[in-house]
Amino acid sequence: DGAEPGDIAARALEELAAADRPSLRRVINATGVIVHTNLGRAPLAERAIGQAIEAAAGYSTLEYDVATGARGSRQSHLVDVLSRLTGAESALVVNNNAAAIMLALAALAEGRDVLVSRGELVEIGDGFRIPDVLARSGARLREVGTTNRTHLADYERAIGPETAAILRVHQSNFRVVGFTGLPSLRDLGGLARASAIPLIDDLGSGALVALAHDEPTPQQSLAAGASLVCFSGDKLLGGPQAGIVVGEAALVERLRRHPLQRALRADKLTLAALEGTLQLYLDPERARREIPVLRMLAEDAPAVRARAERLLALVGGAVEETVARVGGGALPLAELPSFACAVEEELADVLRAGEPPVIALRRDGRTLLDVRAVTDAEVEEISAAVGAARAAVPSPG
Repeated sequence: DGAEPGDIAARALEELAAADRPSLRRVINATGVIVHTNLGRAPLAERAIGQAIEAAAGYSTLEYDVATGARGSRQSHLVDVLSRLTGAESALVVNNNAAAIMLALAALAEGRDVLVSRGELVEIGDGFRIPDVLARSGARLREVGTTNRTHLADYERAIGPETAAILRVHQSNFRVVGFTGLPSLRDLGGLARASAIPLIDDLGSGALVALAHDEPTPQQSLAAGASLVCFSGDKLLGGPQAGIVVGEAALVERLRRHPLQRALRADKLTLAALEGTLQLYLDPERARREIPVLRMLAEDAPAVRARAERLLALVGGAVEETVARVGGGALPLAELPSFACAVEEELADVLRAGEPPVIALRRDGRTLLDVRAVTDAEVEEISAAVGAARAAVPSPG
């Protein structure tokens, strides 16, 4: 293309360096979305990272019982801690919450009816819809009620010889407001017990500690009468991607023995990181201090503002009030007061192309560096990235 030899050599070196750089790499999240699905959802606690590294660095007790010298089960590692935290009889872990729901339906309801309120036939992201998950599991969907109102009597009338389960789907990524109504989980649990069928509660996000936004916990679901509760590991729990099932031992065992369980099971790194995360919850105050998602959710506005002002002192611009979001399809109505350092709009693309990439917001002719999900240590990195970006962007005129 007429390029000088030196230019060709420089381009070749750049391409070689890019080829050696991992595609999946760390970014700085300056978007104000805490559980950002596209940015990998929950950052892990130091303890979880350490236990995952230890499991990755050598051999492990993944499926080995050191007490007997015989083969063990990878599902055994988390049963005790999950039972202690939730009050469940037993537990099982697969690779995500959609897999947990699919496995539960396949093991308990294949070829039979599952009752779901029409108001709970949700899309859980990236085109995955509850009716599709039901169909793939081999269970048959039986819709009850209407989009905005479903009564206990709707479930009662729908129960028949072919009914295998009731599925309650928590509206974790949206809310229906106005003239609405749903039976309580306790009432559904009573109906399920009286009808000798399991009640499966899909919580989606699955917070293990009480949050200020009235998000139900697995403990509450089990206490209200759910037979099985399914929830995610990498959203409000703050751990790695995983689908967690807790509940009645006999039902969990049916899931464990189903052929799909092997296809959907979690690997050793996930199990190690999840165990490290869950162990922090044995001391709820420690969990709030050390699990990044919980810490970010709980941080008060003055502390966030102070971090934005520290960044302002380094890069200039202006501090603006913003609204941060939980993200990850969790707590859709929650608005978290936050602050951003506003810099030149033309820096956004350069910041995103940097190392590490800084992912910010473009709004009204400015680049907003929201600091709700930025750590104190990352402030200096953002400052350096902004300086490098300004040097790379030609001055006007």
